[in-house]
Amino acid sequence: MADLASGCDLVGFVACDLGGIVRGRSVPASDLDEGRQTSVGWVPSAQAVTPLGPSVEPNPFGSTGDLRLVPDRDTRFSVAATEEHSTLDLLLCDLRETDGGPWDCCPRTLLRETLAELERVAGVRIEASFEQEFQLLFDAPAAAPMSLEAQRVVDPFPSAAIGALIEAGLEPERFLAECSPHQFEIPVAPAAGLASADRAVALREVVREVARRRGLRATFAPLLDPVAQGNGVHVHFSLRDEEGGSPLYDPGRPGYLSELGERFAAGIVAHAGALLALTAPSPISQLRLQPNRWSAGAVCVGERNRETLLRIPPLLTLDSADPAPQMRLEYRGADGTANPYLVLAALVRAGLRGVLDELPPPPILDRDPARVAAADADRFGLGQLPETLEDSLRALAADDVVRDWLPPRMLEVYASIKRSEIEAVAGLEPVEICRRYAQVY
Repeated sequence: MADLASGCDLVGFVACDLGGIVRGRSVPASDLDEGRQTSVGWVPSAQAVTPLGPSVEPNPFGSTGDLRLVPDRDTRFSVAATEEHSTLDLLLCDLRETDGGPWDCCPRTLLRETLAELERVAGVRIEASFEQEFQLLFDAPAAAPMSLEAQRVVDPFPSAAIGALIEAGLEPERFLAECSPHQFEIPVAPAAGLASADRAVALREVVREVARRRGLRATFAPLLDPVAQGNGVHVHFSLRDEEGGSPLYDPGRPGYLSELGERFAAGIVAHAGALLALTAPSPISQLRLQPNRWSAGAVCVGERNRETLLRIPPLLTLDSADPAPQMRLEYRGADGTANPYLVLAALVRAGLRGVLDELPPPPILDRDPARVAAADADRFGLGQLPETLEDSLRALAADDVVRDWLPPRMLEVYASIKRSEIEAVAGLEPVEICRRYAQVY
C-alpha cells in the first residue's frame, strides 16, 4: 500500500547493537527491489552508543572509520501498511568493513562463526526459539493473571499481533497472558541457530509496531515493578546431528539427557556468572532473577523446574508423540536488554566448552532450590546467581574462558557500555530505574 500523504515505502537496513537496540537507516523500497541499493553506510562509533543515550567515554572508535550495513536477503520482515500507517519493512544486516570483510564488533557475525565452530568441532547444529515476555503500558485495570479476560481486555491487540507475526513469516505458535499486569508472551517456532536470533530481533519490532498502531507501547524491559514478576527471555534449544537426529536425548539417563547433553549443560552452569553479564545485562536484570519469581532462583539444572537457570522441559507422549525430537534445554537467565546474537553465541560456546572439557554431569534438581538447605547446596549442584550487574561484570572479568569468546575490542566496548549504564542510574530508586528501561526497551 503506497501513497500515505504522497510518501513512498521505505525499507530499514538495521542491526541489533551490543545493548540490544535495533539501529539503522532506511532507503526507498524501490531502490532495494530494483537492485540500486545493496548496502548502506554506517559508522563504527554507533556501536558505542549506550541504551540510555550517550556514547561511552572514551569512545574507542572516535570520529574515524566507515562501515557498511549489508543485508541478509533472507531476513526481510514486513507488516503491510494501513490507511494510517506505513509499511513496517526491515532487513537484518551484518556490519562489515567497506571492502566487505567482517567487522570485529558485529554480534551477528560472532554468532555465525560460533555456529560454524559448533558444527566443525562437535558435528552438531543448534535449533532454538526465544520465548519473550513483554508488557503493554495500558491504563485499564489488569485482569486475573493468565486469564482469558487478560487477553480480551487488550483486544484486538492479540489477534492483530499474531496476524502481523504470521505475515512477517515468524511462525507464532500461541498467544498467552502471563502473571504481571498486561504481560503477555508469543512463542514462535524453533529455527536454525542464526535464524532463531533473527526472529527474536524481528519479533520485538513487530510487536512494538502492532502496539504503536493502536496507541499503546509494548516494553520488553526486565521489570516494570521491582516487587513484581518481570519479563524474561527463555531460550529453548536443541541439537541436531547430520542425520537430523536428537543427540541430546537418551531415554536411559537421568532426565533423558544424553552424555553430550549433560556436558553441554555442565558448561553453561560452570560459566553461569560470566554468561549472565551477556544475557541479563541491565542494572535491573538481577532484580528479576530472584527466588520464587519463576525466573531463575539458582545456578543449577532442573527437570520441569522453573526456578532453575537451566531447565529440562517435559517430553510429551500424548497422542503417541515421539519424545526424542522434543528433547531440548531451556536457559531462563536472559531478558530483553540482551542482544540475542550474543546470548546464543555465549550459550553455544559454554556448552561446547563443557563437551570439549568432558565436564562431569551436573545434578538434576527435583525441588525448589529455595527449599534446599545451605548444607546441601553442593550435593544438589546449587550455585548463587550474581546479585547485581556489577557482580556479573566482575565474574566476566575473572573468567578468561568466556572473555576469549569475544573479540578484544567488542569485549572492551561491551564492558564500557555496561559500566556507563550503571553510572547513569547510580543513586536512583529501583522503581525509577525500571521506568527508564521501560522507555527504552
